[in-house]
Amino acid sequence: MASTPPPVLLKNPFRPGAGQQPTYLAGRTKEQDVFREMLRQDPVSQNAIVTGLRGVGKTVLLEAFRPIAHQEKWLWTGNDLSESTSVTEDRVARRLVVDLSLVLGPIIEVGKSSTTGFVARPQAATRALAFDDLWSLYERTPGLVLDKLKAVFVQVAELLAQAPIRGVVFAYDEAQNLADHAKDKEYPLSLLLDLFSYLQRVQLKKSFMLVLTGLPTLFPKLNEARTYTERMFHVLQLDQLGYEDAHKAVVEPLNMTNSTLRFSEQTVKDIVKMSGGYPYFIQFIGKEVFDAWIGKLTKGEVPSVPLNQILEKLDQDFFSPRWTRATDRQQQFMTVIAQLPNADDEFSVAEIARASKQKLKTGFTPSHATQVLQTLAERGLIYKNRRGAYCFAVPLLAQFIRRQELDPDAVKPLL
Repeated sequence: MASTPPPVLLKNPFRPGAGQQPTYLAGRTKEQDVFREMLRQDPVSQNAIVTGLRGVGKTVLLEAFRPIAHQEKWLWTGNDLSESTSVTEDRVARRLVVDLSLVLGPIIEVGKSSTTGFVARPQAATRALAFDDLWSLYERTPGLVLDKLKAVFVQVAELLAQAPIRGVVFAYDEAQNLADHAKDKEYPLSLLLDLFSYLQRVQLKKSFMLVLTGLPTLFPKLNEARTYTERMFHVLQLDQLGYEDAHKAVVEPLNMTNSTLRFSEQTVKDIVKMSGGYPYFIQFIGKEVFDAWIGKLTKGEVPSVPLNQILEKLDQDFFSPRWTRATDRQQQFMTVIAQLPNADDEFSVAEIARASKQKLKTGFTPSHATQVLQTLAERGLIYKNRRGAYCFAVPLLAQFIRRQELDPDAVKPLL
């Protein structure tokens, strides 16, 4: 007689959403310790950059920095730097003032009868500081956008002089969207760098720190805008997790939620291997495996891991939308790269051009390959590192490409 399957009311502890805080943050203790020490600088001379491929947990780590900043007596503010909010100096200035007003509102008051003056202590009739108060100061300050922002931040430092805090951290995600536009005479990236360089150089009564996260293209872009950024930032490079940390990323969410469901050791190894150690993929695959096991248990069946189906879903949900951004010819180009023995690491223009002549009916010259690489970089599929070599900007993209059916009329079969 078949036994009645137990009721299944288990909450899935894996969270694969973009920027979702995992139940257990694995393998980022070193970075958190480094950031804690940076907050203790006196005076502040270095800011932080968190960089890495998509899926390594940059946004998650940024959120993990927030409580550390609070513990070290820093205020925390920030936002995502979308292309629409970072294309001009005025928009970046407005973004900074908005974020500053949001964090200062609860602790600074102004007179109700005026929107042009500040008070450091409560008066008989006061209200919380608002965006218009800071923006009014910004607008009536003569000079360039940078001059106006300096005036606002200097005034804020004075207002915070007696507050029991070290300063304010400005944290911005997706900072690779920042760029100067010389042809339009707009320099929003240089504006941000010049502002924080000035604020830290003059050593105000309260400190301001900048924390940026972004793809590997971020730091070269900053260095191109202002060469002094090498001294201004400490770069935290996030890579995939090592085996031990990746193993914990699979096991600990089940332990921490007291789940009655446990993965076998072989299942854990399969998830770690399939994920490549990338935190997002661990969360994605872990969630799918958990749901699949629950489904089997509900039916009274022996749980198993449908790896092929999970891989197909990962391809469809994560890789395919990025793959389809490329034209057919660009897909052929990336297929050539994916077949290089070093495709998962870094590759050169010469290697691509040489391999394309062997595998394509119409290969790519070095100059043409360089142009295609630049186009793919603009679409977020390739990036150039500082050593002059190129890498895929999406983790495990080469493996995905190798799983695709190749056009026999365009690409020769693999040996």
